[in-house]
Amino acid sequence: QVQLVESGGGLVQAGGSLRLSCAASGSIFSIENMGWYRQAPGKQRELVATIGSGGSTKYADSVKGRFTISRDNAKNSVYLQMNSLKLEDTAVYYCYAGVQATRVGPVVDYWGKGTLVTVSS
Repeated sequence: QVQLVESGGGLVQAGGSLRLSCAASGSIFSIENMGWYRQAPGKQRELVATIGSGGSTKYADSVKGRFTISRDNAKNSVYLQMNSLKLEDTAVYYCYAGVQATRVGPVVDYWGKGTLVTVSS
């Protein structure tokens, strides 16, 4: 089994910054894609950013230029630096990781429990 634990959420004023962290642990041979999704109240979960094992990144249009995703493969961790936060960034942020438990095993997606980010005016 694999566990993902997020940290770094909290309350911040509009225009401020937060850095989210997510660490994976457990039966891990390798991790393919890692990333962040978010779910605002009353809305569906949406992609925020992803990063491949080689470092290629993808961002939602709404966060381009403000958020930066990065990863530390040695620590099985992914990060999300969030700058110029807006009220509409308020949501629960979930990290995920596509984990291969063995060299020949399948890649399975695992999710964290989420961390709340609240942006106030």
